[in-house]
Amino acid sequence: MTSWLIAEDRPAGPASPTRGFPCSPLPSSAGPTSASLLCSIAWQAGASPSCTICPGVTRDRREAPGRLADLSFRIVDTAGLEEAGPEVLEGRMRQQTDRALTEAHVALMLIDARAGVTPLDAHFADLLRKAPIPVILVANKCEGGAGKGGLYEAYGLGLGDPVPLSAEHGEGLGVLYDALRPFHDAHMAEEAKAEADAAYAALLAAGAQARDVGPDGAALDALEPDDIELADGEDNDFAVEAIDPRGERPIQVAIVGRPNTGKSTLINRLLGEERLVTGPEAGVTRDAIAVDWGWGGRRFRLVDTAGLRRKARIENSLEKLMVAETLNAIRLAEVCVLLLDANMVMDRQDLTIARMVVDEGRALVIGVNKWDACTDRGATLQRVADRLESSLAQVRGVPNVTLSALQGRGLDQLMEAVLLVHGRWNRRVSTSRLNRWLQGMLERHPLPLGKHGRRLKIRYATQAKIRPPTFALFMTRPDDLPESYVRYLTSGLREDFDMAGIPIRLLFRATKNPYA
Repeated sequence: MTSWLIAEDRPAGPASPTRGFPCSPLPSSAGPTSASLLCSIAWQAGASPSCTICPGVTRDRREAPGRLADLSFRIVDTAGLEEAGPEVLEGRMRQQTDRALTEAHVALMLIDARAGVTPLDAHFADLLRKAPIPVILVANKCEGGAGKGGLYEAYGLGLGDPVPLSAEHGEGLGVLYDALRPFHDAHMAEEAKAEADAAYAALLAAGAQARDVGPDGAALDALEPDDIELADGEDNDFAVEAIDPRGERPIQVAIVGRPNTGKSTLINRLLGEERLVTGPEAGVTRDAIAVDWGWGGRRFRLVDTAGLRRKARIENSLEKLMVAETLNAIRLAEVCVLLLDANMVMDRQDLTIARMVVDEGRALVIGVNKWDACTDRGATLQRVADRLESSLAQVRGVPNVTLSALQGRGLDQLMEAVLLVHGRWNRRVSTSRLNRWLQGMLERHPLPLGKHGRRLKIRYATQAKIRPPTFALFMTRPDDLPESYVRYLTSGLREDFDMAGIPIRLLFRATKNPYA
């Protein structure tokens, strides 16, 4: 699949998308440009609506699958190009853009046609001209006649004919298609040739290792094709095993927490590369960035999220969008890792985030980060245990792991805990076993009397769904069942069926007999 890189040349504006063969958008001038292009091409693939709000939103590389007519590709949105050293945030953002350029097959350089070509545009055009990949110049905001002047000026950048485009209104995508088509076809041809060469090499290697003797001891090279007997259902063509193109579904893991707890650093350490922008500043991450990764023979999709502050401290619209995207990442996740600072564990905001995860029915793992800098480890662990016991009693047994993302300690234990709770979160109990368990629970503690002095009865139970485990119980007058008995059943399920640390939902349904 081809990769596109969308690049902008001024303070980073919103992202731009494209995917089919690798293409990369570079940041453009102040104002929504590359991100708006990403939204117009790959909106359904998860482009962020924040791209239409204000310039300078994009910081990390954001990838999304895109499609333009019959072209499919992966588009990479990048931060705006700025000249700065690696010791400042802008310099680290620039490093991410440079990495995206080395991985892409085509770069789209976006300029603001209404603002015209600026000296900064010309400076970064010189840099891109030396890049090892082809560059397509895109003049954005060309709707109407306001951008004609900037469009004509763009010819002077020496990057070929500019593509007039309006990402916000979807105009000019046909011209962009014509510009991308030759690169897409060339990339597909290279991939097909590489696959054919690899298959041929594997065939030669297999032939060299195979014994040249048939089942009756005769040399295979001395046999005629008609002398070889085929088993029923075989033919002379190569047998191809049917393979699911999607493969095993990756486990979606969202890393959540307060600002500056080391979420991006943790993902970088797991990946073994500086994939995300990090730094000592709080609130560096703005978008929810998903990255595919493998560990222990399993596939994961790690999602880095923006730090969640207290609701009273959220003022501007950009931070509200960041919070909304983080909450959406929690809803789409299967396991959430709540990352804590070892020197400030389990304050009110940490518990609020944990409750959000539990209320959404997601499996939860507590990660105590910066363990190498912890001043009082015994007191820290005791505080975590006490707060979980008192404030998250509904999910007793949540695993907590101490780690240091900066030094790479405790990462294997963290992933083992993720797999453990994911297995519990997917657990299914057979109906017969569940009803035998229910009978024992009712015998140990009979149901109380209802409001009208008649004893309640639970007649039948079944597991309605998994992820999280949800059980339906059919009974008489469910509205009369006290909350204490619900907790008794939930605790029994958690202990007897090894579901510690995950949310369990009980649904009580009234029987059809009104006189029961």
